[in-house]
Amino acid sequence: MTKSIEQEVSLLSSSKQGLVYLTANDWALVADKASRVRFKKGDFLIERGKRANGVYLLLKGTARVQIPSQPGQPGIGPGEICGEMSFLEDAPASANVIAQSDVEAYHLDRPTLQSLFELFPHLGSRFYRSLAKNLSRRLRELIGPNL
Repeated sequence: MTKSIEQEVSLLSSSKQGLVYLTANDWALVADKASRVRFKKGDFLIERGKRANGVYLLLKGTARVQIPSQPGQPGIGPGEICGEMSFLEDAPASANVIAQSDVEAYHLDRPTLQSLFELFPHLGSRFYRSLAKNLSRRLRELIGPNL
């Protein structure tokens, strides 16, 4: 792994809001198979009503999540994931995700992820467990104050 990829993997693996159950080896596989994408401020990473065809893992920059029924717009930043609900449900996105600043991210499309999970089932297990934790945390944030 190059030094810059090592730094990105370190950022992703240390994020408390990201895929927390992935191991160092999992992250190396993800980084190897992901494609790097860039978005300018104001660009849509995810567009409501359209299929995302995978997930994005933010490396740099921030984005805001526009949920039609919610007055606030939660933000996401380096180490966080978006597009996971559309990925899980194989359905159109339920929200817009718009770059608040220039964004760099890893993109993992559905076929790449499915191939990784077939080859490395434990990676798939840790990935889905991480998604479940993230979605639970986000739902709790929408419901109200922590209990």
